[in-house]
Amino acid sequence: MTLLKLTTTSATLLGLAFAVSTLTAHAAELPPASTQTGVTYAGNIKAIFDHSCTKCHGGKKPKAHLKLDSLAGAMKGSKDGKVILPGDSAKSQMILAVSHATKDHHDWMPPLHNRAGIKPLTPEQIGLLRAWIDQGAK
Repeated sequence: MTLLKLTTTSATLLGLAFAVSTLTAHAAELPPASTQTGVTYAGNIKAIFDHSCTKCHGGKKPKAHLKLDSLAGAMKGSKDGKVILPGDSAKSQMILAVSHATKDHHDWMPPLHNRAGIKPLTPEQIGLLRAWIDQGAK
């Protein structure tokens, strides 16, 4: 039983180390955060979300239960948890998804071949999202 526990613990630690190294490797692929200060949801981010996200992540039945048509909805997150970590854009699932910095293409937003024809966010838009999150996501 001790050997089984040790093996399980070792496997968990190896998995965690792999996940951290993968996140770090993908973080290097992220567009840099914008240098703009005072970035807010209402003043800067809502327009990006309205153009590229809320067709699927808004309304009464948002995909993955993620509502991006309000600050409260964005901060609440999805059925899988928070997608925005205020103060840490590089680890925010939202940034990894819109930057296509995950191995699983199903996590990329917007999806590559979406029916609405929504194009990927530009590096400038991602940089603005990063600045917003790094500045506290207000």
